[in-house]
Amino acid sequence: MSGPRILVTGGAGFIGSHYVHAVLAGDYPAYAGAEVTVLDKLTYAGNPANLADARCEFVWGDLCDPELLAKVVPGHDVVINFAAESHVDRSIAGSAEFVRTNVLGVQALLEACLESGTPRVVQVSTDEVYGSIDSGSWDEDAALRPRSPYAASKAGGDLVARAYAVTHGLPVSITRCGNNYGPRQFPEKVIPLFITRLLDGRKVPLYGDGGNVRDWVHVEDHCRGVQLVAERGAPGEVYHIAGTAELTNRELTGRLLAACGRDWDMVRYVADRKGHDRRYSLDDSKLRVLGFAPRISFDEGLAETVRWYAGHPEWRISQSVDQEEEY
Repeated sequence: MSGPRILVTGGAGFIGSHYVHAVLAGDYPAYAGAEVTVLDKLTYAGNPANLADARCEFVWGDLCDPELLAKVVPGHDVVINFAAESHVDRSIAGSAEFVRTNVLGVQALLEACLESGTPRVVQVSTDEVYGSIDSGSWDEDAALRPRSPYAASKAGGDLVARAYAVTHGLPVSITRCGNNYGPRQFPEKVIPLFITRLLDGRKVPLYGDGGNVRDWVHVEDHCRGVQLVAERGAPGEVYHIAGTAELTNRELTGRLLAACGRDWDMVRYVADRKGHDRRYSLDDSKLRVLGFAPRISFDEGLAETVRWYAGHPEWRISQSVDQEEEY
């Protein structure tokens, strides 16, 4: 007996590809025998190699193309939207593509799901939609106060998703997660950027005083949270997926230096990012009621991630980025 048909948008990216491999490996019993279709535009952060050996159908295309979506979406039992422009610094330099993909693309996808009667939809989002919190943790009812164009575009997509649930009854749930890390992440984000630079003997840039706090979650734990919401989440509801370590960027840098066998003389301090959020923190009690708990400790996950990049030097060359001071 075959399993459900799943459409994964953005499935050639870092998080989406991990989800695809987990489904196909049978990690999620409820989706045993699933047939997976990946829709991806293959922008700079999408990589066909991320789907190597994945037994899935691949469709190249733009999330904002309603004619394509009208052909691809029908017949799927579950649609999970990982597709997004997701780099804060790029959104500060130019926000138009972020609004296009993260707002208009979400609307186009949800409209196609509505037209085709898709039984289950998950919109994957971020903790950055809340802005910054000095103490405590956000619950799912916290106000959206985005402070970067990226965060604003993701908040816009989330609001569109909730509107489709309330107005049209579309069975769409929203997940919001902390900072992800793990193998195959495009090295513009801080962990892979620092690892690849340090392994190559290059200095790494630390923003401001290094006191900005982030909550770190391994990509595999994130995907398990998304899967739980796909199986049990209520339409129109938001679910947080928290990590296992809240660290300042300076603390994170120290861990990365130690993991790569480097000293603090490999760090150079650079001007802080515009509008840099000071701290993120999620309360994930709501998802834990459904049975979620992270499985991968930060120390374990970081060591594995460093080993992966050390064993894949091609990522330190072909996937390198030009920005000297951005992550």
